[in-house]
Amino acid sequence: MFTDRILRCCDCAGDFVFTVGEQEFFNAKGLSNLPKRCANCRVITRLRRAGRGLENVSQATCAKCEAAFTLPFKPLGYKPTFCNTCFREHRAESEAARAQRSEKTVQIEQLAITV
Repeated sequence: MFTDRILRCCDCAGDFVFTVGEQEFFNAKGLSNLPKRCANCRVITRLRRAGRGLENVSQATCAKCEAAFTLPFKPLGYKPTFCNTCFREHRAESEAARAQRSEKTVQIEQLAITV
């Protein structure tokens, strides 16, 4: 039903992809308007609306897909930085691994109790 669409940002006039996942999210939430801004311009607009300055905004490169993106803070450099898409994937992988570890812990505790 949905396919990736290329849209133009109203702030920077750059092209960005409105992905299938984003379209499904918009549809599920009942949003009918298409996004006007790319991810980087959305971060900047959000900071301006919150009354925060842009001095903390920094450009970064995703550790996974190597795409350039904007962060609303200055990274310290000891952790990898991810774009929104890769961050969601990374978080899902981490949560699945954490759930699997906790499940193994419960199984070990149950074995210890029965012995």
